[in-house]
Amino acid sequence: MKTIKTNRLVLAAAGILLVGTGIAFNAGAALGNDPIGIVYDGIRNTAGFSPQQLGMASNFVNFVLAAVVFLMGRRYINIGTFIYILPYGAIVSLGTRIHSCLFRTQTLPMQILGAASGCLLLYTGVAMFITADIGLDPFTGLVMVIRDRVGKNYRVVKVCFDACCIVLGFALGGKLGVITILTAVSAGPMIQLFADQFAVRMKKWI
Repeated sequence: MKTIKTNRLVLAAAGILLVGTGIAFNAGAALGNDPIGIVYDGIRNTAGFSPQQLGMASNFVNFVLAAVVFLMGRRYINIGTFIYILPYGAIVSLGTRIHSCLFRTQTLPMQILGAASGCLLLYTGVAMFITADIGLDPFTGLVMVIRDRVGKNYRVVKVCFDACCIVLGFALGGKLGVITILTAVSAGPMIQLFADQFAVRMKKWI
């Protein structure tokens, strides 16, 4: 049992590393943010933070949402939540620096490559975190709380929630662009595909 638990923790931590880096790459590509990333970027813009301080903004958002979920749906807060939020800001900041080193010029081909890398990292990381199955991130936790309160199915609440995130992030000055639309359309199916593959390939390991 101890080995299985440790392996799940390692998988979740690796997933968070990829998620944070993917968010940073998407922001750095300047072609738009995913529905969650645009909220981070909007808060960063409103607070007057530099692009390199995106991690600080994401930390603020995640801790606030975790507190809300704790008050309204405590059962959704567990060890996976803390594994997600505690290193998240630092990982996004690290990802921002890595992106700056790898993509020194902002030509369109480089932006597309950076954004494609960001989406791949993001989808893979979320799939790994889901496969670890040790808890929910604050955004997903909030979706579950809303679902419980309104009595609608998860799919409907998730679509409405993502739409609200995009509107809010854009209103706060977050970068809206082609990646926003692309991730809104493709994230669900791609993450599900990756998660199914991880579940099959890592069944014995976790």
